[in-house]
Amino acid sequence: MSKKVYIVVGEASGDILASRLMIALQKKLPDVQFFGMGGETMTALGFKSLFDIAEISVMGVWEVVPRLPRILKRLKQVQADIASIRPDLIVTVDSWGFVSNLLKKLQRKKSTVPVIHYVAPQVWAWKKGRAKQVARLVDRLMTLLPNEPPYFEKYGLHCDFVGHPVMESVASCPPDVAAFKQQQGIPDDCTLLCVLPGSRQSEIKRLIPVFKGAVSRLAVHYPNLFILIPSVAAMADKIKTAFEGFAVPHCVVVGQNERYQAFRAGCFAIAASGTVSLELAACRTPHVIAYTFSAFTNWLVNILITEGNLGNLINILENQTEIVPEFTIEDCKEEKIYNKVYQLLQHPNEAQTRVEQAFATLQKLTPHNTLPSQNAAEVVFEVLMKGRLLEK
Repeated sequence: MSKKVYIVVGEASGDILASRLMIALQKKLPDVQFFGMGGETMTALGFKSLFDIAEISVMGVWEVVPRLPRILKRLKQVQADIASIRPDLIVTVDSWGFVSNLLKKLQRKKSTVPVIHYVAPQVWAWKKGRAKQVARLVDRLMTLLPNEPPYFEKYGLHCDFVGHPVMESVASCPPDVAAFKQQQGIPDDCTLLCVLPGSRQSEIKRLIPVFKGAVSRLAVHYPNLFILIPSVAAMADKIKTAFEGFAVPHCVVVGQNERYQAFRAGCFAIAASGTVSLELAACRTPHVIAYTFSAFTNWLVNILITEGNLGNLINILENQTEIVPEFTIEDCKEEKIYNKVYQLLQHPNEAQTRVEQAFATLQKLTPHNTLPSQNAAEVVFEVLMKGRLLEK
């Protein structure tokens, strides 16, 4: 009898992780069946998502409130779907806010299905108490970073450092910049800037005005400026609408291959804080990151952050050295972003030094030079073989 794996994904970065896990696991278990909720990359593999995950993809306390009824409805729907399918294993990917509430519901229903969580909550940055909660709700944890397991192992949770997928993702898309630029109609002699305002509605709503302001200032000095905006399919139309009538020439591209070709083609990038910074570093693209929430959430984040003032993973791994310039919370202003980007465009050697430092940091995130997706598939395969006899 084939094994049934129920996957819970809540946002675009988790969608890519889960899709690679699916491919690697199918090589070990060709007849494995996948169910649950996922995004466009998983869908391209034939996965049928229970609903569009854009409905629950939101960050911030205040930002969640308007969507709370819909999120609660989807939680009940996922719980009922799991009860109906009766999977051999549940794999939850990132999105700990949604996932933790789902797992609490399953525990109250006395579910005996083993649970693996993929991507540890960043307890080393804030809310360290979540480590104990994770250990209580899941049977095994797969981490992306080598420093994460000790935070959870002290509560008896079995952890596996499987590695960060960023290098694997970038390597899967060989460079073909010339063909990409021709396909997108990008002039050869332009100054090409990538703008990445995020993959959630709340992100793009807050960041696009700031990023457009910074770009408009840059265009004064670079009349040949051309903007590339990589996006996920679910947000592409909203982003196109937000940039309608924008004076600087631009285009929106969709798809993982297009995303990485854009990074390689660009001379610089302005991006929302998150995994994208690692992707840009892997493509050796100089960049700055920015982020802001609602006023209430900004206030709360300032209280809860426990490890320094920096939020970029590369900077944190390098002991709070600001290799990648950050403009978060109160610093997320168009003038500040413009000033730094203009400075680095005027001093390409400094920009290149920063990105080479960032690239070197990425080498620490792959254990034993093996593919993270294969490592993750090994863990899932092991748990599937043990089934309900899994010991925490």
